[in-house]
Amino acid sequence: MDSLTIRAALKRHWDASDANDFTVEHEIYHENAVLDYPQSGERIRGRHRIQESRSAQPSKKRFSVHRIVGDGNLWVTEYVLTYDDVPSYVVSIMEFRGGSVCRETQYFADAFDPGPSRVHLVEKIED
Repeated sequence: MDSLTIRAALKRHWDASDANDFTVEHEIYHENAVLDYPQSGERIRGRHRIQESRSAQPSKKRFSVHRIVGDGNLWVTEYVLTYDDVPSYVVSIMEFRGGSVCRETQYFADAFDPGPSRVHLVEKIED
């Protein structure tokens, strides 16, 4: 699978995620894909279980992709995932095999105020 094809598949995936289209969102995953959430210590095995876990999530969610970078079989997406109007900053690392995602790891971080020791050195990021 070439880079343009993977990038298009990722765009389709994230657009479907934002639209809560659980069928299209999960087409990118291999049948035996593994999804890890290191911060909660969770691992979900299999496309069906990954899809079921996300469709059962009761919160209203939105996805705003900031950047997709990658090459070969390893791709990283930086995005903001907003659950019930509360943003989380997320990094998704996807490994492809045979044209589909065989492993994904997602890291989540909450927003925080600049530290007082550097507040005079920073500028506000405007999305």
